Amino acid sequence: MNAMENLEKQLICPICLEIFTKPVVILPCQHNLCRKCANDVFQASNPYLPTRAGSLTSGGRFRCPSCRHEVILDRHGVYGLQRNLLVENIIDMFKQESSSSKPVPQNKEETPMCEVHEEEKINIYCVTHGVPTCSMCKVFGAHKDCEVAPITSIYQTKKTELSDGIAMMVSNNDRMQGIISHLEETCRAIEENSRRQKTQVCEKFDHLYTVLEGKKSEMMQKVTAEQDEKVNYIRGLTRKYGDHLEESCKVVEAGIQTMEEPEVALFLQNMKPLLKKISEASSTAHLDKVERGYENMEHFCVDFRKETKALRSIDFIQEADEDEEDEEEDKEAGAEEAEGAQTGSGSGAVTAASVQPPPPQQQSAPPVQP
Repeated sequence: MNAMENLEKQLICPICLEIFTKPVVILPCQHNLCRKCANDVFQASNPYLPTRAGSLTSGGRFRCPSCRHEVILDRHGVYGLQRNLLVENIIDMFKQESSSSKPVPQNKEETPMCEVHEEEKINIYCVTHGVPTCSMCKVFGAHKDCEVAPITSIYQTKKTELSDGIAMMVSNNDRMQGIISHLEETCRAIEENSRRQKTQVCEKFDHLYTVLEGKKSEMMQKVTAEQDEKVNYIRGLTRKYGDHLEESCKVVEAGIQTMEEPEVALFLQNMKPLLKKISEASSTAHLDKVERGYENMEHFCVDFRKETKALRSIDFIQEADEDEEDEEEDKEAGAEEAEGAQTGSGSGAVTAASVQPPPPQQQSAPPVQP
């Protein structure tokens, strides 16, 4: 036994730690390896060499796992190493010797005994109660009035029945596994479709935000344009009234100086042109006027109640309605382009004065008194 154990130790592969598997290859350093193990070591040392049918066939190198000696292979790779037929024969002899020296286990079939009649073997089957029993129970015992059958025939029947049940359960398990796989795939599809739809919804809302921002900018520009126009006009009119006031002050100063003139002839001589200047300075007919309410900007009013209601009613639509939605969007875009300089949304909820205030020169209200 000790000799067999020592021999077995010599036949152990240093890679898989099992008895060498044929074919056994001998390395240049005289150490042995299973060809499969040698191929594994070669692949690990040369991961980038081309393969064919899962095996490396081109030249390369690796180190012996026993002595670390470098093994250089030719273009045949591991298949170019020589087989160690002597070791293979020794392995065959060792396996034969090991199998012959082991005792052959004897199959001892223990026949169950009857619980009531302990010396009787169970050899019949009670069909009425569905339990195995012995002959004594059929003759004298609890099963004397029952229908019985040979246990071997019932054995074959029940074995077939059990086999059919197992096959049915295996088939059912396969079906259940298929259902589980389908459900998992459906779950993944739902998650992917949800991500895609969320992205589309975000894009739709971003587009809506862009449209609203553009409309807001357009309306603000219109208000700003009218603001600039009115402010510039009022500032110009202010400068005209300021110039007229300055001329009037000069006439007043000239009148005061004339009133202080002691010479009667000189006073009367300056009176006529001075009175003419006073008459001209007192008249503001040549100055424009600002009509009442000119400063109001209330004609730029907005009413988003309809739009707010529409936004609150935003919801998902059926796929069949997508074409109709596209047509409506095209119509709305055309209506917005046709609006021109008017202020308003596509639904008409935003209103503005369609006619701008007339130019200040054409206004006929009474002039503002200085």
